[in-house]
Amino acid sequence: MLHFDSDYLEGAHPAIIERLVATNLDQTSGYGTDEVCERARARIREACEAPDAAVYFLVGGTQANAAVADQILRPWEGIVCATTGHITAHEAGAVEACGRKTLPLPQHDGKLDAAEVRALCEAYWADENREHIVAPGAVYISHPTEYGTVYSLAELEELAQVCRDFGMRLFMDGARLGYGLAATGADVTLPDIARLCDAFYIGGTKVGALCGEAVVFTRPGLDDHFFTLMKKRGALLAKGRFLGLQFDVLFEQEEGPDGTLALRYENAGRHAVELAQRLADGFRAKGYELHLASPTNQQFVVLDDAARERLARHASFGFWERTPDGRTVVRFATSWATRPEAVDELLALL
Repeated sequence: MLHFDSDYLEGAHPAIIERLVATNLDQTSGYGTDEVCERARARIREACEAPDAAVYFLVGGTQANAAVADQILRPWEGIVCATTGHITAHEAGAVEACGRKTLPLPQHDGKLDAAEVRALCEAYWADENREHIVAPGAVYISHPTEYGTVYSLAELEELAQVCRDFGMRLFMDGARLGYGLAATGADVTLPDIARLCDAFYIGGTKVGALCGEAVVFTRPGLDDHFFTLMKKRGALLAKGRFLGLQFDVLFEQEEGPDGTLALRYENAGRHAVELAQRLADGFRAKGYELHLASPTNQQFVVLDDAARERLARHASFGFWERTPDGRTVVRFATSWATRPEAVDELLALL
């Protein structure tokens, strides 16, 4: 059986496992206050070109989203997101459980439109009854989106400008950020994200780590007492060095397939994206319809019931949605560990 369900089916990058074994009996202070975490923070700040950024290590994406939303929103504020945004569609009300409301807007291939965000804010501030309404206090985006699409630099700058104009914070969910940075044709870099977003996180769980997300605050003071809030939300890991260690390894320089030096995190992303694009080309060549053009590691294919049942005998993939004509959109995801041979075997099944 071939497995393309998601990008977190495997354990961890071998370099992480090797480092964990080599340092297993080392003794360090807890809660991320150790020298390993400090070294990882320094690597991340360097990669982001943000020397003053505050960096915290959490275990998972939903935990990071809820904790950051709780941190950056005041009690009377909500967070604007796309209707398909993970925080409003697939996190079981985690943000709402923190007492913060999501404010969904229409999605456009998974993305928010800056003009629509601006219109929402203008309508709020023009409403004479706004004291009775949850205020838009932040904007949530994911990069890549739930549909494997990415924001262009121009789109990100437009959203950042709307946030500045209305005194809001811009927060990027980076659970799959490694694949977004490596996306075909992408023009957004880590330094761009650090410059334009007030808070974001670098996803490890889906890009080579056993678990872990590195939350980065770039707006001074926005992380005030975040350590304490992490504790309150059950997000503070006692053996925090194991999270920091993984990012220390992922943000080391290594030689890539082309012989040039790059971050291990970047190489992991490129590997998955290259295989996903090969997969997309193969589906197109054999007459299959792609639901949309995804430049990342997630590919969405439209299948009739017969084709879906036939493929499911040999490969696993994710259900996404039903189409109006009764067919099904399914997702095939590659990862940092996907074997090229597995892609070839899948395409042969078509």
